[in-house]
Amino acid sequence: MGRMAVDLVIDLENTPGALAKVATAISDAGVNIAAATCLGNDNHAELHILVKHAEAARHSLAIVGLGVSREREVVIVEVHDRPGELADITHRIAKAGVNLDLVYVATGDRVVFGSPDLEGLKQVLGAADRA
Repeated sequence: MGRMAVDLVIDLENTPGALAKVATAISDAGVNIAAATCLGNDNHAELHILVKHAEAARHSLAIVGLGVSREREVVIVEVHDRPGELADITHRIAKAGVNLDLVYVATGDRVVFGSPDLEGLKQVLGAADRA
């Protein structure tokens, strides 16, 4: 049901064009951004991006003076776009005693899950070790 990818976290100044700089650097490396979410305030933003090719993305970001502050493997689950889908999946995860600390929506009706117990999460979601 699930598969693996990498969530990269990039700390940015919250200024006009900051996201465009990241997106351009990553696309120049030929890497697709499969999902993104950003949380911030007036001065700072934390951008999470989902990529299959983390090394190429890191390299391209470094060339333009941006760094990845954290990265981790996450599980991607294909879902049906219907009411209750997220509830059903998260109930299964909770029943297995796995805590989530990251959730966001990706392209193509997919949801990204992160957990301190990655192995438990992979087991619950049937994740293969491939992106």
